[in-house]
Amino acid sequence: MKRTITKHEHIKALSAVGLFCALAYVCCVLFHFKAGFLTFDLKDAVMTVGAMIFGPVYGVAMALIVAIIEGITISSTGVYGFIMNVLSSVTFVGIASVVYKLRRTMSGAVIGIAAASLSTVAVMMAANVLITPFYMNVPRGDVIALIPTLLLPFNLTKVIFNSAVVFIIYKPIITAMRHAGFLVTESRAEYSEYKRPNLAVMLIAICVAALTLLFFFLKLNGSFTFG
Repeated sequence: MKRTITKHEHIKALSAVGLFCALAYVCCVLFHFKAGFLTFDLKDAVMTVGAMIFGPVYGVAMALIVAIIEGITISSTGVYGFIMNVLSSVTFVGIASVVYKLRRTMSGAVIGIAAASLSTVAVMMAANVLITPFYMNVPRGDVIALIPTLLLPFNLTKVIFNSAVVFIIYKPIITAMRHAGFLVTESRAEYSEYKRPNLAVMLIAICVAALTLLFFFLKLNGSFTFG
């Protein structure tokens, strides 16, 4: 029988989600990977971890809140950038957390992240074709010509790198939150697959992240700025 979440536990969950929003926003401010006119950061990875812990509803809420705050504070891309930001984050965070909610295992996390990555790339390709011509004030054909050389490689780099970061930071974050008393779980076994240090998964994720960045810098002439 499913345990009813108390008001106190609900408040703690909302507080934790607020912390995830703040951390995701810090990532927007501090970490910038840029190739051409395109940029990405680590906020989707942070919000995905929060959504996998607290559920897809919280995840979508985080994506919307952070996009709004980013849009009115540090973004220079206006309404077009805001729309692209929301589409990318909601798709990635939402799909990953929905799949993981249905299958709370390591395989469920892998399937969820893979599905989220493929869906996000598909959504962003369509959005680039439809929205970017208005943002850049160029013919749609010019944007389509950028798909194989910039848009597709960039979006693949973005989702693969954020996916790897999810697997790198999930264990440390969920352990810290459990010790801090933020987690609401039905049993101690709910997160049993993460109680043991999974060094193999973390090592693979670190290697994937490193190789992805190597491709980004060498093949896309990407750059990174801090702060």
